[in-house]
Amino acid sequence: MKSAAVKTTTTHSKPAPVSSATPLAIQSGGEIQCYGEVVPMPIGLEESVTKQSVENLNLVLANTITLKELYKKHHWQVSGPTFYSLHLLFDKHYAEQDALVDMIAERIMLLGGISLAMGGHVADVSTIPCPPRGREEVPVQISRLLHAHEILLKESRQFAKEAADAGDDGTNDLLVSNVVRTNELQVWFLAEHVVDSPLVRAQTPSNGDCAVV
Repeated sequence: MKSAAVKTTTTHSKPAPVSSATPLAIQSGGEIQCYGEVVPMPIGLEESVTKQSVENLNLVLANTITLKELYKKHHWQVSGPTFYSLHLLFDKHYAEQDALVDMIAERIMLLGGISLAMGGHVADVSTIPCPPRGREEVPVQISRLLHAHEILLKESRQFAKEAADAGDDGTNDLLVSNVVRTNELQVWFLAEHVVDSPLVRAQTPSNGDCAVV
């Protein structure tokens, strides 16, 4: 007589969670580097030089972020007959300033410093006047942008000279080749929009006006 086959079932235990794959979502701790501190980096510059460059660059960074956001505000709020062209121009300049923000912040970190990042901290440092929350007329918008550019250009030239005198060629190059040149070009594009020139009738030259010989 054949014995009946015994059916066995195998039970698989549930695998234990893999601790290394579990997100540790809520953590807190102290800062690993305080703002204003500069760690030594092997880039051939004295700490006193990098510390001063970091301080100067953070001011340039704060004003660049402020100018960038001012462009975005005007991009959204511009109105009137020149809406389309200025809407596009403001956004183009915004993108160019955004690229500068990244360059400046990375230079600060490269020097061993800590770059400003959050809006509230930027507002505490920026020297560009804060605009009202509401919408302004186009000439006022452009005037605000031109004033902001001038503030940024003056300090950038000063800090570029200080960096060159201290032997920080990288900071000098960033300020001259990127910050100054970009802002000067943007000023030109803006300033030509507030020239009081006629649209439909040419001006008649008067005595003292330039004349073609």
